[in-house]
Amino acid sequence: MDSTESRWVARDEEEDSDEEGESSSQRMGLESEEEDDNVAQRLIRTGPRIDSFDVEALEVPGAPRNDSEDDSLGRHIVLALQTLGVVFGDVGTSPLYTFDVLFNKYPLAQKEDVLGALSLVLYTLILIPLVKYILVVLWANDDGEGGTFALYSLICRNAKASLLPNQLPSDARISSFRLKVPSPELERSLKIKEYLENSLLLKKLLLILVLFGTSMVIADGVVTPAMSVMSAFSGLKLGISSVEQDEVVMISIASLIVLFSIQRFGTSKVGLAVGPALFIWFCSLGFLGIYNLFKYGTDVLRAFSPVYIYYFFQRNPTQAWMSLGGCLLCATGSEAMFADLCYFSVRSVQLTFLFLVLPCLILGYLGQAAFLMENFTENQQVFFSSIPSGAFWPIFLIATIAALIASRAMTTATFSCIKQSIALGCFPRLKIIHTSRKFMGQIYIPVINWFLLVSCVAFVATFGNIYEIGNAYGIAELGVMIMTTIFVTIIMLLIWQINIIFVLCFFTFFLGLELLFFSSVLGSVVDGSWVMLVFAAVLFMIMYIWNYGSKLKYETEVKQKLSMDLMMELGSNLGTIRAPGIGLVYNELVKGIPAIFGHFLTTLPAIHSMIIFVCIKYVPVPVVPQTERFLFRRVCPKSYHVFRCIARYGYKDVRKEHHLTFEQLLIESLEKFIRREAQERSLESDEDRDTDSENEVSCSNILVAPNGSVYSLGVPLLPGYSSIDKTISEASTSFDEPHDEAVTDARQSLERELSFIHKAKESGVVYLLGHGDIRARKESWFIKKLVINYFYSFLRRNCRRGIASLSVPHTNLMQVGMTYMV
Repeated sequence: MDSTESRWVARDEEEDSDEEGESSSQRMGLESEEEDDNVAQRLIRTGPRIDSFDVEALEVPGAPRNDSEDDSLGRHIVLALQTLGVVFGDVGTSPLYTFDVLFNKYPLAQKEDVLGALSLVLYTLILIPLVKYILVVLWANDDGEGGTFALYSLICRNAKASLLPNQLPSDARISSFRLKVPSPELERSLKIKEYLENSLLLKKLLLILVLFGTSMVIADGVVTPAMSVMSAFSGLKLGISSVEQDEVVMISIASLIVLFSIQRFGTSKVGLAVGPALFIWFCSLGFLGIYNLFKYGTDVLRAFSPVYIYYFFQRNPTQAWMSLGGCLLCATGSEAMFADLCYFSVRSVQLTFLFLVLPCLILGYLGQAAFLMENFTENQQVFFSSIPSGAFWPIFLIATIAALIASRAMTTATFSCIKQSIALGCFPRLKIIHTSRKFMGQIYIPVINWFLLVSCVAFVATFGNIYEIGNAYGIAELGVMIMTTIFVTIIMLLIWQINIIFVLCFFTFFLGLELLFFSSVLGSVVDGSWVMLVFAAVLFMIMYIWNYGSKLKYETEVKQKLSMDLMMELGSNLGTIRAPGIGLVYNELVKGIPAIFGHFLTTLPAIHSMIIFVCIKYVPVPVVPQTERFLFRRVCPKSYHVFRCIARYGYKDVRKEHHLTFEQLLIESLEKFIRREAQERSLESDEDRDTDSENEVSCSNILVAPNGSVYSLGVPLLPGYSSIDKTISEASTSFDEPHDEAVTDARQSLERELSFIHKAKESGVVYLLGHGDIRARKESWFIKKLVINYFYSFLRRNCRRGIASLSVPHTNLMQVGMTYMV
């Protein structure tokens, strides 16, 4: 990290170091916990500020990225196969059902209808998956994480737009985002940032949009497997005339059960296993398209002219508009390409789509259209009807395998999105299993997996055909796409800071296009799509109630925290007996002393000789390095032996260390903090002596910060160095004795405190956990009582408790319950 950098500092930031005197020395180690967070700020060039919560983050200039992969040819081939097996299964199997659903609403009348529908499909495929997602949206990832919540966390990390207090000033050190040089785009970005931070309405609107988008992602994860599997097995009715639709439904349900049962084996293993199968599927799709083009003619190539879309709508505007919902199905899986980005790199997704997926899809649609030009009456199950009779069963087998693979694309995307929402406090806590030690973003959530299975089976059994499921599919896809367009536009303005003309073009064109498609699928909501809207609404209410209750709980804990004056009155013994050992008090407060600690003091006859308030924060970044894991600050004067520790975890971090490993890392970080604190005090005392004798001594004092930055305190104006050296030698002889005594005292004090920590560690570590519950006040509205006392309470009782993530023996645990009235 450079010695200077552009950063935001408060106007009164440097005034704190000027306070001296006895009262300030008494509170030298105290937290400045009543600072006003809304202080006016300005952009300046300055050296890194030395703060007890920033000092460890300064040591490593940014979090490591996970894109340092092996560049060998074999590695690229393996990565491409895994990408095919996980990311592109959904969009790759869209030719199985796109024309079926499209022409179900708009029966064919003439050849120009085929050209118009094909032109509409081609340009939808080019504009949405290629231009929007591959060329634009993929670059809006949050350090490799994709999806709706990744966009939201990226915005919240660069502007205080989150309604949950999950971000510290020092967390911005991990971000690779840096403010640019002054420009009109920067000025516009700062205005948007200020507007977002000061408008509670905009914050709530942003949260509502991201929760709505997330509910649509989960709904998409339900309808994608149902649609893909049923469309594949529908081909059995052509191959075996005796097969009925009910039998297709039963086979589809059995296949879904097997599919979700193998989900737990991990993304890399399954992706690598099924990647070659999907590669064969894309090749088959391309060859089948070429075969149909040669057999039925190449007149369909005229569909690349967009004028046929105009003719398509001119002949019958109403029916053409209703067919837009079916046309959109060619772009299904576009959101999965972005949401599954955590498993792969941007380049691997882009290259695989451009050089394999897109050409094969275009050839497949061209071949089906060429078949339809000569076979008007066979406008249902177009894909299977266009297969040559000799190749029907091999291609049917490949299509079935590809459909089963495609079902996993949105399932893995759903896992990733829910994990991000849990980390940011917008979804009830669930058990998350990391299926890969190398790739920490590859996860499996058992509860969600079985929930998706039950919902998929219910959808298949209820609807029973791909046409009604296709309408619901369009609603889920478009809901996510619209939210992505809005969030990427905000990122363009706030973070990318690009020209406003490009931003307006992107927003206006894609939002208008998606709203046009959305109006079409809403027209068929009475056909069964309303079930998808109800399903998404229930998910939205669950997430909103959890967010609302968590926010009230945190705000109440902040209001009821203990004051520092009370701690001072109790004295260094805290009004009780200090027994040997270390007590780790877990709480959610970053500032202040939690009220639950007061319950410990009034309930227990003794408290441990060393108290550390541990606050686990899932900051909105993917990974926090171990060297930046713990941030310490002294809460009380040295004789109290009370510290605060913030343990920071990204939403890709594994929070499952063994408790002995966790304790060892924590104690080592605490010792490092104490040594640095002693070093800083020594430097401050040296500076004080130099200030007192500045009339006699004029020399250059050098301060080396923990991150290696060099600071000059009073640079000499003299060009020569001989007189400076002489002055330094004279000054050193006159201050030798008091300096040596001060250094000796400081060293002895440091050794005593380190020895005290070792003895406390040897006596044992106890985890003091507070179990806080919330209840609505008696005078609260009925709706609030219903939400807090019943709905939120039900979610808290049935979700995974925070203690579950601690690998601590029960003999080392102590709990105290407390009820907050909100």
